[in-house]
Amino acid sequence: MDRSAPPGFERHFRTSPMTDPWEPIYSRRTERAVIIGLWADTPHLNSRGLVHGGLMTTLADNAMGLSCALHLESGPRLLTANLNIDFLSVAEAGRWIAVETTFVKPGRTMCFAQAFISADGEICARANAVFRVAQPRNDDSKRVER
Repeated sequence: MDRSAPPGFERHFRTSPMTDPWEPIYSRRTERAVIIGLWADTPHLNSRGLVHGGLMTTLADNAMGLSCALHLESGPRLLTANLNIDFLSVAEAGRWIAVETTFVKPGRTMCFAQAFISADGEICARANAVFRVAQPRNDDSKRVER
């Protein structure tokens, strides 16, 4: 399936080994949030042919963390401290999956966020997360986070 993204979306600026098999992933930045989207296809599905909850959870974590970062001065890193997701309905192949962060409460040590995951505009999940705000250390390039 080779579809273009909706207007305003470009290839996602943040890649990782975790999400590489799910490419292409798209994002759109607003003043308040980073919205992430993709066209649901075979690599995104579970054994029942529905979009996998783990994919939705991972994309929600990414979108909420990046959205929180928009509200903080540059420099700190955000580490997921807690993430909850409620699956409200299913999403199927061929649908545009979008993760939109609707609430961010930044703080010095903790940042809170809420996002909704939709399939072609119909909400299929709601996620809430808490991120720990961590200042980078000089030796971060050598340190492994657990």
